[in-house]
Amino acid sequence: MRPLVVKLGGSTAGHGEMHRWINVLVSATFPLIIVPGGGPFADQVRISQGRLGYSDEAAHAMAILAMDQFGIAIAEHHECLQVVRSIAEISNALDAGSLPVWLPSLMTIGAPDIPMSWDITSDSLSAWLAKHLQSQAVLLIKQTDEYQFYSSVTELVDAGIVDRMLPDMLATDTSLHMAGPAMLNVLDLPLAAIPGHVMMGTRHFEAMGG
Repeated sequence: MRPLVVKLGGSTAGHGEMHRWINVLVSATFPLIIVPGGGPFADQVRISQGRLGYSDEAAHAMAILAMDQFGIAIAEHHECLQVVRSIAEISNALDAGSLPVWLPSLMTIGAPDIPMSWDITSDSLSAWLAKHLQSQAVLLIKQTDEYQFYSSVTELVDAGIVDRMLPDMLATDTSLHMAGPAMLNVLDLPLAAIPGHVMMGTRHFEAMGG
């Protein structure tokens, strides 16, 4: 069974939703991988770029390192979470019954198929990882419920809810699911199906069984 790729948005950092989502994800009855957002660490990259004047290429690499930092912070919040840096480490963690938290810098900084710009965020890197794992689905957890007003990935891009490269990075046979804070109030545990709203034009899997 291919694991679900779950991006835990950096906007949840410092909020109760982060801890609640971690508890939901560690309860899952199917395999999944957490991709961290950049959170406050990426915010500092944006602020520092204006002050220090470094290029978007440098900012891109630093923002990915910010994801590493948030991932390390996430992994501190539950004994089942294990940081991983490669496909092999992901596989080993899943085999051991752990929930992998992917630190993307080793695999993605300098990768030829990842543009070096702010158009790429953890949204697109989640889709990139899903493609490499041949995963059937990506779940983006945001600290907003506004995604419910949109039906397609393109509309999400236009609304600024996901990054501009996501439609290009998302494989055509991978379903995209969106979830926000309101979803936490209706979920049953243990988690047995992909939560959230599936976007139009992507494959729909009610549960990881397909």
